[in-house]
Amino acid sequence: MKLAKVGQDIETGNAAWTFDGKVADTFVSHVSQSVPLYEKGHDLVCQLSDYFVDKTSTVYEIGTSTGELIKKVAQHNAHREGARFIGIDPVGPMVEKAKEHCADTPSVTIIEDDARNFEFEKSDLIISYYTIQFIPPRDRQQLFDKLYEALNWGGALIMFEKVRAPDARFQDMAVSMYNEFKLEQGFDYEEIVTKTRSLKGVLEPFSTQGNLDMFTRAGFQDVMTVMKYVCFEGFVAIK
Repeated sequence: MKLAKVGQDIETGNAAWTFDGKVADTFVSHVSQSVPLYEKGHDLVCQLSDYFVDKTSTVYEIGTSTGELIKKVAQHNAHREGARFIGIDPVGPMVEKAKEHCADTPSVTIIEDDARNFEFEKSDLIISYYTIQFIPPRDRQQLFDKLYEALNWGGALIMFEKVRAPDARFQDMAVSMYNEFKLEQGFDYEEIVTKTRSLKGVLEPFSTQGNLDMFTRAGFQDVMTVMKYVCFEGFVAIK
């Protein structure tokens, strides 16, 4: 397979994007440059956690990657002594990076596992930050159902996702605007095209309505959008 660069010395091929291998070494800089308002989204998650975390809480992040967000949430809630923060990721190199990154925050535990198979304890907050879009569509509703069941009554699922537009015209606009964003961030044309080709069949975003429908089928009745930037959206859903 012919490989090409997508930025930050990450190389990949057609329909072959993976979080394994050396991707973890430069993942933070790559995703921060690729996703609009990436750091601001972290801040929002921390602020939202104020409404759901107390000193007895268990908090999960699925797809924790290098542990940046779960550490921020844990430190934001450091005054709630006794709360536990658990990051789950199926990719070995990401887990190793996350364990190193969170080593100075004892309330954080990093586990190598797939959220689809993981046995969750009852929790007050579950975070999915640009993760479920990489779950095969055939497994997605089952995972939503599982996360709903894992939450205590009044607990929340915070989910940020790339989303598709509601029709072809708006999708055309969203794709063009996102490409302009990436050019402004310093990616060149070849890197943008290569990344798009690498994500075929790997990243499968749903529309806003498609995500809302999954929340509803899982049992959530109270759902709000907390951030939207063209084709990137953050939701909070309360059980």
